[in-house]
Amino acid sequence: MSRIAYVNGRYVPHGSARVHIEDRGYQFADAVYEVIGIADGRFLDEDPHLDRLARSLEELRIAWPIERRALKFVLHEVARRNLVRHGLVYFQVSRGVARRDYGFPKNAKPALVVTCKHTAPPSPETGPGVAVISTPDLRWKRVDIKTTGLLGGALGKQKARENGAFEAWQVDEKGFVTEGTSSNAWIVTAEGELVTRPLGNDILAGVTRGTVAKVAATLQLKLTERPFTIAEAQRAREAFMTSATSFVTPIVRIDGKAVGEGKPGDTARRLRAEYFRAVSETAPFL
Repeated sequence: MSRIAYVNGRYVPHGSARVHIEDRGYQFADAVYEVIGIADGRFLDEDPHLDRLARSLEELRIAWPIERRALKFVLHEVARRNLVRHGLVYFQVSRGVARRDYGFPKNAKPALVVTCKHTAPPSPETGPGVAVISTPDLRWKRVDIKTTGLLGGALGKQKARENGAFEAWQVDEKGFVTEGTSSNAWIVTAEGELVTRPLGNDILAGVTRGTVAKVAATLQLKLTERPFTIAEAQRAREAFMTSATSFVTPIVRIDGKAVGEGKPGDTARRLRAEYFRAVSETAPFL
């Protein structure tokens, strides 16, 4: 079966989906996006993702391309047409097509693209954990807006792959970890305290990060939002990352040094299992 995409009001074969060469998403990265995980036919954290989309659009003064309820229908319809039971739905809104000029066009119509793909069924089990490396944070100063301007993150991800790691933790000018290239960063101290960087313009407000924080509260785990360094992370009892695609994934090596016992810890395993339980109770079926 061929994949189906949605482009500006039409469901089309993925291979023939097209946008105009002067779409501002292509010319200026003047666009925002979201990715929602699908597990066992359920959209995970759907409304929080749409809430974040609304914030990103508002920050860039881009109008909704269609009403929120209609967008929900399109997202589910694209997943249905692609027969995706486990996977990801990606959707992107640009300011639209206009003659190339830095200033905002007056009459451009926001453009909407939706695609969907299959992935392996996610598991509440953590697996063996992953390695990360550190890299300077090269991104612009408003990464709290989920734009398609991802070159800094792409360079970090490529560096990780070339060094045999799964992810790169980006480090600011003061030596503190901001976040991963496509994930939020966490550690667990020797005392069992969860630590993650506070929200601000320098990190993305991860939807999975927010859900995991709520899960941690229900488990009565102490959570502190503060910056931490790579050195502190290497000394931590545990480290892990969160995102819509990695859920809660333990980190067992940082810059070649083992974290804790060099294997997934109890806290990350518990949070991952409880995360899946929490989202399964609220996620709608396709």
